[in-house]
Amino acid sequence: MGERVVWDAAQYERFAAERERPFHDLLARVPDGDVRQAADLGCGTGRLTRTLSERWPAATIYGIDSSAEMLRRAEDDGAHPRLRFIEHDLADWEPPQPLDRIVSNAALHWLSDHAALLARLSARLASGGVLAVQVPNNRGEMPHRALEDLIAGPRWRDRVPAGAMAPGVEPASFYATTLSVLGMQVDLWETIYYHTLPSAEAIVEWLKGTTLRPVLSALGADDADELLQALSTRLASAYRPGPAGVVFPFRRLFFVARRA
Repeated sequence: MGERVVWDAAQYERFAAERERPFHDLLARVPDGDVRQAADLGCGTGRLTRTLSERWPAATIYGIDSSAEMLRRAEDDGAHPRLRFIEHDLADWEPPQPLDRIVSNAALHWLSDHAALLARLSARLASGGVLAVQVPNNRGEMPHRALEDLIAGPRWRDRVPAGAMAPGVEPASFYATTLSVLGMQVDLWETIYYHTLPSAEAIVEWLKGTTLRPVLSALGADDADELLQALSTRLASAYRPGPAGVVFPFRRLFFVARRA
């Protein structure tokens, strides 16, 4: 992607409770043990990374993210003697020593070539180390299909660069097979979260914190406003509010893999 993506920590955290629940569901399946070195890949604002320091108080925890904006928010929350926030691409960050735990919550779908990625991550684990990952798996849902249709249309295709949407994820069977071939024991599952939001406009606000960031970063203010209005119109016709608002389904894929 040619354009630099500008992330908005405040926009991302508008739905903090909904975004944090999958992280805690993932961590509930991660085993404890003698954890001395751990990393949170795609740590964002660091809110959840700090909980790893509480769970594994003897460990040095690395929070890795490519967004300077997000990491500034992480640093604003104060120093911690065993917590290191580092600005770096997730794909090629190298830890100073093998890691006992690698956690990644809603980040790896922004990277391509997951076969090579999983091989690199597994190689960074110490013996008996665990890789725990959660990724959105909802590209087939209506909001994402509507956005892809809009930016592929004549009004936007010359303004939004190719590859502005996240590459996404592979089928669940791909991760089970690839991790097993790498010699890892795999626990893999999917969950659909049904978020109740006040309106279709709230879905657009949700997407502005994640999926839409590369698209909006590539557009001027007027073009961005026009695209958001077009997306809002489409979603309003598909998500009509009832007494409890609208229901926004969100499918997520999880796996916890232990290196032998």
